[in-house]
Amino acid sequence: MEKYNKLLSNIAELIEKGLFTSKSLKKDLDEAINLKMEIIANKLNLVSREEFEVQKKLIVKLQKELIIIKSKKIKKTKRVKKS
Repeated sequence: MEKYNKLLSNIAELIEKGLFTSKSLKKDLDEAINLKMEIIANKLNLVSREEFEVQKKLIVKLQKELIIIKSKKIKKTKRVKKS
């Protein structure tokens, strides 16, 4: 990912220096870069921050439920052993 950030920085610098003066060339370049970034992001199976946060909350909830279930099982096992 760092390579792509460096590439984008270099392209931005060239544009700022006026080496790409044609508006259509800039537009074509932007579209090509955006397309390439979308292709890369799709290959990486990235998720949005919102999706990540939802999954994180779900995992925390399930972990708490698992702890409760395990503690109930342990208590039940102790009762059976005492009898």
